[in-house]
Amino acid sequence: MLKTTSVPPNKKMAIDRNDDILIQGARVHNLQNVTVTIPRNKLVVVTGVSGSGKSSLTIDTLFAEGQRRYAESLSAYARQFMQRMNKPDVDYIKGLCPAIAIEQKVITRTPRSTVGSMTELYDYLRLLFARTGKTISPISGREVKKDDVPDVVNAIQQSDDGTKILILALFKSHANRDVKEELNILLQKGFARLYVNNAIVNIEDIIEEGLPKKMKHEAYILIDRLIKKDFDEEDLHRIADSANTAFYEGEGTMFVQLNDDKPLKFSNKFELDGIQFEEPVPNLFSFNNPFGACPTCEGFSQVLGLDEDLILPDKRLSVYEGAVSPWRGEKLGLWKDNFIHNAKKFDFPVHKPIMDLTEKQLKDLWQGNQYTEGINDFFKEVEQNLYKVQYRVLLSRYRGRTLCTDCHGYRLRKEALYVKVGGKHIGELCEIPVKDLQVWFQKLQLSAFDEQVAKRILIEIQHRIKTLIDVGLGYLTLNRLANSLSGGESQRIQLTRSLGSNLTNSLYILDEPSIGLHSRDTEKLIVVLKELRDLGNTVVVVEHDELMMREADHIIDMGPFASHLGGKVVAAGDYDAIIKNKQSLTGQYLSGALTIDVPKVLRKWNESIKIEGAKQNNLKDVTVEFPLHVLCAVSGVSGSGKTTLVKQILYPALQKIKGEPADKPGLYRKISGDIDSVTRLEMIDQNPIGKSSRSNPVTYIKAYDEIRELFANQPLAKIRGFMPKHFSFNVDAGRCDACKGEGEQLVEMQFLADVHLVCDVCNGKRFKEEVLEVQYKGKNIHDVLEMSVDEAITFFVGNAEKSKTTSSDNGADVAKKIQPLSDVGLGYVKLGQSSNTLSGGEAQRVKLASFLGKGKAQGHILFIFDEPTTGLHFHDIKKLLASMNALVEQGHSILVIEHNTDVLKSADWLIDLGPEAGDKGGNVVFAGKPADIKKVKESYTGKFL
Repeated sequence: MLKTTSVPPNKKMAIDRNDDILIQGARVHNLQNVTVTIPRNKLVVVTGVSGSGKSSLTIDTLFAEGQRRYAESLSAYARQFMQRMNKPDVDYIKGLCPAIAIEQKVITRTPRSTVGSMTELYDYLRLLFARTGKTISPISGREVKKDDVPDVVNAIQQSDDGTKILILALFKSHANRDVKEELNILLQKGFARLYVNNAIVNIEDIIEEGLPKKMKHEAYILIDRLIKKDFDEEDLHRIADSANTAFYEGEGTMFVQLNDDKPLKFSNKFELDGIQFEEPVPNLFSFNNPFGACPTCEGFSQVLGLDEDLILPDKRLSVYEGAVSPWRGEKLGLWKDNFIHNAKKFDFPVHKPIMDLTEKQLKDLWQGNQYTEGINDFFKEVEQNLYKVQYRVLLSRYRGRTLCTDCHGYRLRKEALYVKVGGKHIGELCEIPVKDLQVWFQKLQLSAFDEQVAKRILIEIQHRIKTLIDVGLGYLTLNRLANSLSGGESQRIQLTRSLGSNLTNSLYILDEPSIGLHSRDTEKLIVVLKELRDLGNTVVVVEHDELMMREADHIIDMGPFASHLGGKVVAAGDYDAIIKNKQSLTGQYLSGALTIDVPKVLRKWNESIKIEGAKQNNLKDVTVEFPLHVLCAVSGVSGSGKTTLVKQILYPALQKIKGEPADKPGLYRKISGDIDSVTRLEMIDQNPIGKSSRSNPVTYIKAYDEIRELFANQPLAKIRGFMPKHFSFNVDAGRCDACKGEGEQLVEMQFLADVHLVCDVCNGKRFKEEVLEVQYKGKNIHDVLEMSVDEAITFFVGNAEKSKTTSSDNGADVAKKIQPLSDVGLGYVKLGQSSNTLSGGEAQRVKLASFLGKGKAQGHILFIFDEPTTGLHFHDIKKLLASMNALVEQGHSILVIEHNTDVLKSADWLIDLGPEAGDKGGNVVFAGKPADIKKVKESYTGKFL
């Protein structure tokens, strides 16, 4: 593998210790005047319980100041907006270098962006195909070549001595000119002879006599004639000059006659088999450019056409059982009868489910053959009858987004797909998983010339592919849409791009890059981060992973607890120093002084839901049983098929049975078991809880109604006639008119990121002055929303205790409503914190809290969690497991997709998929009690448990 690091491997840069980054007096959010040193050119892990101030220190202080300093170097136009950017509340930061933050966000929503374009791999592939690609004719399969003057000279030089050589151009008669006129023009140009019927004839003679009546072949203009000998330099110049003239006169085509053989044809046009091909240039392979994009789907890969999922809605049925939806009813059913009647002639299995048909059998069903007509023929007939309303209705029923019929989903015009490298076109390479693409490039054979041309391109391609595999994304394909990636996948792709750019002396801040990674892949990720460090960068990682901490050069532990009880540096040093520190919660968990206890007795189960024959994506026809009324975990390496099994098959299949609106479930044969005992399904994933910046945790768990009621009951509110709506920032009553209760105004910055500025009317307080004058126990509505959950519980409970006599005081009710947020480890979140600032893991736990607060009167709910430990410290995982067990004790069932070993150990039942990712995964490796998995040798989960 070709290395591209600018520092020799394993050789550290010389480091000046006085050059470390020093943060002094940081007070952003809950930071309590923190002073800390971050060693330069090291891998530094910042850890601590959720809400202890890790992100406040790294993103909101370190990165924000780095960004602000960069903004100061911009033009005066850009700076006029930047002057209102808030400076982090910090005394000073010394030794700060250019900062790059790679966060847990899916950074793109456009359907044009793919894994290939995000990693820049596709740009290098385009360049490779433009420079070394061979255009292959789809008719003859021959390579399309363009002839130049040197090709003509070489052909003449390779002939035997004494060969008579004629250099010819085709004689053409142009429009509005007869033959005599054309010949006169040739005379004026200085040509004297034509070559007609294998004989040389003077042009003047032909003007008098005309062309012969019977011609064996077309007439040619004789450009030059000579006899082969040892040509000197002057002769070669003459041949080249004549060839040039012949190309010009023949409009791109010329001929060389050697003795009496058939004339050799040379063309400087890029054509073959009567087709004019496009010459390969990088833009020809770009689906974001009108020149390269498929004209039918405009580079989106999908068009409005016949939707296969609507025509064959249930692939578990056979053709005989009515799998083809439009072939139903008395009249249209004749098509089905005709197909079944003729099926024996070409050996088609009419009783076999559609999902089990081979590619050839599917092709016969769609396209038909000489024995019978297929689905496409049926719709052709429908289209011929569109003047009848019933046919228009019929067609509309089966139209939907479908793969483009012209480019077959490759997004490029057909000319781009004629260009091949190593026998494959660029679209085929984008469909290969990255780990297989690495093998393909290692085996790629190029000619000596092409190898020289592509040398640098291949280094860049192989370096990026290696990094993608190292960060655990070898199972992705380059055409995978960027908006279908998880936050963790998106972050690791950005990391690949950063490594590819080979920056040095920079500060990289990563927000939990190990999210969504199995412990096996975390080890590879650490190698990549160390490579980034060895390039001469400072890598700061906000992380809870034990493996990452063991490998770090320096650890900063924030705490001791969350919110107002945190915000201090509890310990700093290497792994051993953290373990020895008695004040550090992280150290106590790492040393084993504190542990997440494995349950002594596992719950027994006698009810379950069984999925049989799951075949979606990479699942290999698996049958899985999910127990109910227990905590069941699904594990496996990234890309092994967990999400496909649970989120794409089980969840939508159950939704359909329950009559809820659902996405189309993936392929499976049968679902059975105690489905009726489940009264409701709840998918608790990491999608945001609210798109609006006015949405927040207390509005989501319905506790804000109690708070508004409480303020509306205060004496001053009653005097002024304020109602609960006056304390809402969602309706025009008490909210600030300037920012509409947002607390900030957005300035759109053309080519830069939008800038969020504090509203200068209400100073970010969201409400009108007269509303803010209403107080409860010395705090107004803004002060309450600024409290953290834990602070608010103390405040409301304490005040409720003091004023039990007051009927207008329902503070205890408010405390009770927001208690579940604290139970799931969100005690540090502010009550009024905007939902769109919550991480995926936090949003997920807010959803969990909303169910904890509802108590038992909900029936039997099946909760499906997608990696709920995202962003959680060991201490918080302990709280989360307690909350989950509380739900199971209330009579619910929990199914969790997870990599965290503490959660897997604490489950009642474990299902492990794999053994590998992508096409080498998709099998059930283990199903049983977590303690028994260590007996299964091929399970990676077993090794880490």
